[in-house]
Amino acid sequence: MAKPAVQSPVRLMALQLLLWHSALWTVQEASPLGPASSLPQGFLLKCLEQVRKIQNEGAALQENLTSCLSQLHRGLFLYQGLLQALAGISPELAPTLDMLQLDVADLATTIWQQMEDLGVAPALQPTQGAMPTFTSAFQRRAGGILVTSHLQSFLELAYRVLRYLAQP
Repeated sequence: MAKPAVQSPVRLMALQLLLWHSALWTVQEASPLGPASSLPQGFLLKCLEQVRKIQNEGAALQENLTSCLSQLHRGLFLYQGLLQALAGISPELAPTLDMLQLDVADLATTIWQQMEDLGVAPALQPTQGAMPTFTSAFQRRAGGILVTSHLQSFLELAYRVLRYLAQP
């Protein structure tokens, strides 16, 4: 036997509102006395209150989504620059670094496109600030370890956030 799905409070309120709307519509259609104005004022006020709650929660969810996507994009943009600063780390690692740079750039572009599709992208994409310069082979190797370690942590966090946002 399948487990029943856990409903989010927003979904439950939306379902309640839909049921109330259906009941209101049925009463309007069946009532020989006229439209919903014949319904009790308390009932109508309760419906209006629920609509406002759902609208407010929807706006809060939109703000959170916008904030998460913006932070993800800015972080990926920062790591693009840091990975570029590691150019020349070593001939053996160059192909891996190039592939990692492309993957991070692709993910940043995808996030930006999602923001545009949702209508929440800023007018201008961020610009790259000053990046460190690694002048010696040792600095490039040490920088490579630090950058990739932090990038891995960032991507793990981003994965958890995106999975959370994708939950029904």
